[in-house]
Amino acid sequence: MADASPTAKAVVINSFATRHRFRLVEALPWLVALAGYFLLPGYLSLGSQIFATILFVLSADLVLGYAGIVTLGQAAFFGTGAYTAGILAANGWGEPISGLLAASLMAAAVGFLSGLIILRTTGLALLIQTLVVAAMLYEAANKAGRWTGGDDGLQGMDVWPIFGRYPFDMFGRAAYVYCLAVLFLGWLIARCIVHSPFGRSLTGMRENTARMHAIGAPVGRRRLVIYTISAAFAGASGALIAQTTSFVGLTSLSLERSGNALIMLIIGGLGRLYGAFIGVPLFMIAQDRFSAIDPVYWYFWIGLLMVLIVVFACGGVLGLLEQAQKRFRR
Repeated sequence: MADASPTAKAVVINSFATRHRFRLVEALPWLVALAGYFLLPGYLSLGSQIFATILFVLSADLVLGYAGIVTLGQAAFFGTGAYTAGILAANGWGEPISGLLAASLMAAAVGFLSGLIILRTTGLALLIQTLVVAAMLYEAANKAGRWTGGDDGLQGMDVWPIFGRYPFDMFGRAAYVYCLAVLFLGWLIARCIVHSPFGRSLTGMRENTARMHAIGAPVGRRRLVIYTISAAFAGASGALIAQTTSFVGLTSLSLERSGNALIMLIIGGLGRLYGAFIGVPLFMIAQDRFSAIDPVYWYFWIGLLMVLIVVFACGGVLGLLEQAQKRFRR
């Protein structure tokens, strides 16, 4: 038995290293993003918004797709990060990186404190409580008009150049690279999490919480940890949007933002890490096309698209690709 223990540990380490090994196809999104900087100079501002939104949807995937925590209040952390970075920039501290870190920490603190309470429940009760947290923060931001601008939004932000050398210009060059770099760092962290033993335990909790309790896993503690990490990701996303647009409105805390994030995630593929990279661009393109065709009822077509995906492609676009790959191998 003494000889078996090191062998078992070696097997676990090798299995972890195999799952963690980078594949060539994982470089594709980043190559496309780098090519877009040179080939599409007129769309750099839109690209920076896409990157920030991908980070937000990725935060929702960590809690819903992997841990199985049903939430419609992810905008609470997005708005917390956006207002934190915005208030700092509007009151004499516009250094973007420190503002980004402060926004992530503030959102993580809100996630941790609210998670201590709401994660004691599951299912519909948990869903309602996440909505309540977002609604409370929405009303708090509306009432604190002296700091947040209320209905008019927070204005007068002065975001300093990155490292004192690269200002946020009207062409969006610095914003594009800045958002892409933050997204890449967030993706690396998320990738390490989901391929680690901790990430595997999250999948176990999503599939069968009772069994995870039975084997002695600290389910409550791990749910709180991933909820806090997800909140930090969402706060960073909100800070990116605030810093690159120099504006924060109450819509950053709205239910619509949380709902759109889930729609994007379902389109791309829930619980697949790369679903956000597929779902966000597709949703934004569909939104642009449908609103041009039918400016009043364009959301109907988005809903119809969602129904078709749920019925015929329950795994989203990535699920369809996986099925096609399996058939090709057969």
